[in-house]
Amino acid sequence: MSVMPPEGRPRARDLGIVLGTLPPGPFNAITDVAGLRVGQTTLIAGDGPLVVGQGPVRTGVTVIVPCEAEAATEPVFAGSHVLNGNGEMTGLAWIEESGLLTSPVAITNTHSVGVVRDAIIAHEVSRGRHREVSWSLPVVAETWDGGLNDINGFHVRPEHLHAALDAASDGPVAEGGVGGGTGMICHGFKGGIGTASRVVTSEDDRWTVGALVQANYGQRHQLRVDGVPVGREIPATEIPTLWSGGAMPPPGGGSIIVVVATDAPLLPHQCRRLAQRATIGIARVGGVGEDSSGDIFLAFSTANRGIEPRSMAPFPVRMLPSPAMSPLFVAAAEATEEAIVNALCAATTMVGVDGRTAHALPHDRLREVMARYGRQGG
Repeated sequence: MSVMPPEGRPRARDLGIVLGTLPPGPFNAITDVAGLRVGQTTLIAGDGPLVVGQGPVRTGVTVIVPCEAEAATEPVFAGSHVLNGNGEMTGLAWIEESGLLTSPVAITNTHSVGVVRDAIIAHEVSRGRHREVSWSLPVVAETWDGGLNDINGFHVRPEHLHAALDAASDGPVAEGGVGGGTGMICHGFKGGIGTASRVVTSEDDRWTVGALVQANYGQRHQLRVDGVPVGREIPATEIPTLWSGGAMPPPGGGSIIVVVATDAPLLPHQCRRLAQRATIGIARVGGVGEDSSGDIFLAFSTANRGIEPRSMAPFPVRMLPSPAMSPLFVAAAEATEEAIVNALCAATTMVGVDGRTAHALPHDRLREVMARYGRQGG
């Protein structure tokens, strides 16, 4: 079984497609937020008819580690938002109550949430932190990959989460059909993991906002790139969707998870406000939060370091004034929008269970359409 990501394709900016007005960070990725790391395990094995428990396997796990320190002993302020709740992200009740993110964030397929959640705790215990890990509510999110993957075969195992954590690093992030996004579909094209960042500057400050998405949502005709109706211009009659043969996708098959990170000093309620703005980025690409979709967002700030979760003593914190939030809102919306388009651009065509094919968004047609509408990319 492969644990290496397939070779990615060019991103949106490589194709001349520039979204928004704010500049990206050096990697144009969530890892532009200093100290943050991303790790992924990609599982690809088998072809042909579905045999539950054997494959074909098209799945994996993606992890986001908020900072260099252990999240359980040095948590960060966080907040969440739900656009449509036909999905899962564990640990949100405690984040809402406490305002603290106390674990890495993992994203996988719908039926592997439990094993990944337990594996995060086991990973911490295995590193000799038995006395410290007496209580844990890890954050694990999901989208459904059963169109391409043997989702009832439970192929994601603890060692895959451990490998992703051990491999977590800063720098560029693999995108498309990798990690938790291996078997995902977006607007009828092959989707998966995507990331982007934006830099906000003022006279005295410079903040980075990064987004990482696991994109598995949307109908073809609704897809828009920089306002261009790409989905209508490249319809399913030209590039078939996974379900073009007549089979109907199951209810709840489409979802998107968005994780937004920033080094701006935000309190929990401000993180929640930032998470809400991810909905704007999704809407720009064509998402509407359909009834069958799980659209769940988490935002956290790495700025207030040194929080002692068990201390009884007060400690100083920093925060931005409310008016200073507006540029960060723009950054979150733009980063989410570009992260989704990057997921589409980077993904490669994939054949999964029963020979179903998720076709990649064709770059030549995308550039042709964008040029015809007067956008960059021609």
